[in-house]
Amino acid sequence: MTTSPRRYHITTFGCQMNKADSERMAGVLEDMGFEWSEDPNDASLILYNTCTIRDNAEQKVYSYLGRQAKRKHEQPDLTLIVAGCVAQQEGEALLRRVPELDLVMGPQHANRLKDLLEQVFDGNQVVATESVRIIEDITKPRRDSTVSAWVNVIYGCNERCTYCVVPFVRGVEQSRTPEAIRAEMEELGRQGYKEVTLLGQNIDAYGRDLPGTTPEGRHQNTLTDLLYYVHDVPGIDRIRFATSHPRYFTERLIKACAELPKVCEHFHIPFQSGDNELLKAMARGYTQEKYRRIIDTIRRYMPDASISGDAIVGFPGETEAQFENTLKIVEDIGFDLLNTAAYSPRPGTPAALWENQLSEEVKADRLQRLNHLVNIKAAERSQRYLDRIEEVLVEDQNLKDSSQVMGRTRGNRLTFFNGDITKIKGQLVQVKITEIRPFSLTGE
Repeated sequence: MTTSPRRYHITTFGCQMNKADSERMAGVLEDMGFEWSEDPNDASLILYNTCTIRDNAEQKVYSYLGRQAKRKHEQPDLTLIVAGCVAQQEGEALLRRVPELDLVMGPQHANRLKDLLEQVFDGNQVVATESVRIIEDITKPRRDSTVSAWVNVIYGCNERCTYCVVPFVRGVEQSRTPEAIRAEMEELGRQGYKEVTLLGQNIDAYGRDLPGTTPEGRHQNTLTDLLYYVHDVPGIDRIRFATSHPRYFTERLIKACAELPKVCEHFHIPFQSGDNELLKAMARGYTQEKYRRIIDTIRRYMPDASISGDAIVGFPGETEAQFENTLKIVEDIGFDLLNTAAYSPRPGTPAALWENQLSEEVKADRLQRLNHLVNIKAAERSQRYLDRIEEVLVEDQNLKDSSQVMGRTRGNRLTFFNGDITKIKGQLVQVKITEIRPFSLTGE
């Protein structure tokens, strides 16, 4: 490459796992002597870390790629990389569609970026999508925050939900050892980080691929055991985890969260549908009654806990009555936040081949109706914060109002208040809530 100093730009699509992967790959690039560029057009290396969970996210990648591919004809030294789930899904087909690409690499290869780039710089066009055992990462991520950090605890997913492409693009479950996770958290504590979010595509499955059983017959390493093991890491004031699966969510885990002061009272547990027939068709492995029991148990131990989740509308064959069952569970539970989406057929998934697909018009109508209810219920949930004093971890300045800082409550509510970021960034501050909105708060 001729550009000096070498500059890189990463665009990240999709979930928290992708954001964590991007931080790790940025760390690799900086170890190689690259410098971050805010402007992709000023970078000599462009990396798109992609998401394939829905078609619109995938199409956005191709739109971005088209612009940079055109630029490469004018600047042959430009290095173009597609990483993540679209890369894993498409493999060599991606090269045929965008021949200007230098490297196509699946999520399991994030730790191998340096080796793969060395092959590229030797003049090769590289595709790395074969299934591999993820090696323990010795690189230091370039983290986007100096206050909160992601820590991967389990990669991949063994579930086979009929709508989901994740197991095909992220591989089988691979848990990190408790010792490696704690060591990463200890280093974060030494660096001044205050909050850690433990990440897994199916985090409740943590440890079931690790050796050892207890005298009671359960796995020796579970998410519950991990929380107890890392809870006393010096410097870390808050611990979160995501994403949970109702099939594996236990009362033992809930009890641990209630007992451990650093674990925040916020649970992200996707339910996807409020109808049992659809849940069976989705191969989710639980009923809406079981999901409700989980929420009831959480609220028995922690009455003020925040609950968020994911829901899909317009799954193949969904009737109006089945959709109304989803509305009912949202009405009854009252989520603090709900990520909603219209069903999108994904390559290689069983549901994509079913003949009972719904029209885009029906899906759009149901999504609009669900989002309307979600906003109403979130606004109702926010009412409990008014005039209360909340502990807020200050993360950054409010980009829309330089007189304000922003942070999050233990329940993960975004909160704004007046303050000097240079003096209180990374601190836990007591804030009186004076204004409420469905998904954020203002205080003093």
